Amino acid sequence: MGGPGDPPEGTPEGAPGGGEDEYRSVVFDESFVRAARLQEYSAQERMTDHAPAVRRRPHLYRGLSRQALILVVLIAVAFGTAIYMGVRHPYGAPRVREAVAPLRMTVIPLAPQGKVPGASDAERLYDHSPAAQFSVGAEGIPLPASRRTEHFSESQVLTALTTAKDYLVSSSLDPEVLDGSQIRPARMLLNPDQLDQFDQSFQHPAADGRHAATGWLVRFDPTRAQLADQKIRVQGSLQAVETNSATLEVTADHTFVYALKPTGSGDKARVSLFTVRRELTFRFGQDDLRLHQVQLAVSSVQAGPLSCAEDSASHLRPLLAGQTAKAGGPAGTDPYATGTVTALCGTLATTAQPTP
Repeated sequence: MGGPGDPPEGTPEGAPGGGEDEYRSVVFDESFVRAARLQEYSAQERMTDHAPAVRRRPHLYRGLSRQALILVVLIAVAFGTAIYMGVRHPYGAPRVREAVAPLRMTVIPLAPQGKVPGASDAERLYDHSPAAQFSVGAEGIPLPASRRTEHFSESQVLTALTTAKDYLVSSSLDPEVLDGSQIRPARMLLNPDQLDQFDQSFQHPAADGRHAATGWLVRFDPTRAQLADQKIRVQGSLQAVETNSATLEVTADHTFVYALKPTGSGDKARVSLFTVRRELTFRFGQDDLRLHQVQLAVSSVQAGPLSCAEDSASHLRPLLAGQTAKAGGPAGTDPYATGTVTALCGTLATTAQPTP
């Protein structure tokens, strides 16, 4: 007879050694039982509720589904945030750089009414001239108090004033600029959009209101005059205002007084004074402030003693001690002609000359 676990007919022929061996590798431990989806009701439960013999157990992975749902929500939120940041990123739309307007300039020679006064000593001339109380060099270009505007901070206003001063120093006080041997100190401070106009003004100077080299900087004809004293007298003012939300404007009004003598003359040569009044308007955008550069918008220059008969577009050709203005002047101006008036000349008042 077969054992209690054998089939009635006995173990099938060819089956491996007994019924237990077939399920020996299967272990019905407690975790296996708990994981079963179907569970048999007890006899008492079946008698009481007339329920079916088995019931379906709740899904053990319900918590995992909740985590998956949370993960999906987080991914959706992240994706939506990315789309929002792409449409409304914090850097704002890129600024459209406005074109820089060309410099408009006038250079007005001031002719003396008689002989140019002179002396053997520059200090004596300064002491007996309207420049007696002027400061020396860059000290005559003081910076005003910088106050913030609606769209520009205090530091930006200070940067604009400082850069304008740097241009004035480079273009009016640098000895190498004054003798015509250098233009780079002033050129380096210009907005790149104005460099073509600047270069053309020195390559092909013209009294056309756009291309006079002397509208950009002060330079003397090196064959005619040179500095007799490095202590140039200066007086003037700077003022900054906001013209719109993107532009700061600095106006500069300064008078420079130079002691000159004939080129190549010795220490005993007679010295005369030469006066240049420069009224400049600078403009600054955000990029100009960041890069420490200027847009020179307007330049008005009055200089003398000069002869109206001579061209002052390329160099200033001063009349020195004892000299008088040549007869003649600019060609006649047609008031019916359109365009920039270029034929300008004035008279240097006697009160503007020293009385040694």
